[in-house]
Amino acid sequence: MHETRINRRISGRRAGVVLTAAAVLIGGVACSSSPGSPDGAKPAAPEVFGPAGYRGLTPGMAKDAALAGGKLASAPTSTLDGCTDFSYTGGPAPDPARMKAETDVEAKAKELNKKADERQANPDPKPGSSAADSAKAAEKDAADAKLYADAALASADLAGKREERDKAFVAAGGASFGKDGLRELAAPPDAKTAEGIGAGSSLADLKAAYDAKGMKAGDNGRFQVPVDGKPDWVYEFTVNGDKVGSVSMVNPKSKCA
Repeated sequence: MHETRINRRISGRRAGVVLTAAAVLIGGVACSSSPGSPDGAKPAAPEVFGPAGYRGLTPGMAKDAALAGGKLASAPTSTLDGCTDFSYTGGPAPDPARMKAETDVEAKAKELNKKADERQANPDPKPGSSAADSAKAAEKDAADAKLYADAALASADLAGKREERDKAFVAAGGASFGKDGLRELAAPPDAKTAEGIGAGSSLADLKAAYDAKGMKAGDNGRFQVPVDGKPDWVYEFTVNGDKVGSVSMVNPKSKCA
């Protein structure tokens, strides 16, 4: 009988230890329900790319104020056409070779087109009837034709540089400034609009989100839809196949210089 009482006491102690350990374990789990958040707070929701801007950058914002916020790199990635483009902090660094090529092509196009415009505005008087006059006129016509052709080629080269610049800008994300402040804001690859559209979204999802809001194809080949509460501003979506390639907000009426 005495032995039975001892066994009961031992069993009771073991049960108490087990219950105590279980309580500690449950309490520990409850306290650690949000890893990395000691107070149990939920992680902040991702920032929306939308009418309020992004990373403290807002439509029309002055360049100096935007740079002072520390969300943009300090050196521009392009100054083509008088627009000044910046990547986000930690984004692509400026490419000096690409920027020099842009500057050289732009300068050449401006020079040749200026000469061509001047030539068209001040044509030579009609040549005389002599053979010498006719030969000079023919030589002049040939020189003019070459000038116009060179100007056209230089303009095509400049258009190519603009396209390269624009593709790089919207792919990485950043901010572009003109004479009236921030004129375009490009989302980084991981950002999404309030409707959940970002790089990698399907074309079907893009249309489902924005067709009812008046989305249409713009002259630049991008899908455009007005930005709520921001007159003159539109979202622009590039599409590669059946996927969204990039998202940006732009004021098409804003001038670079």
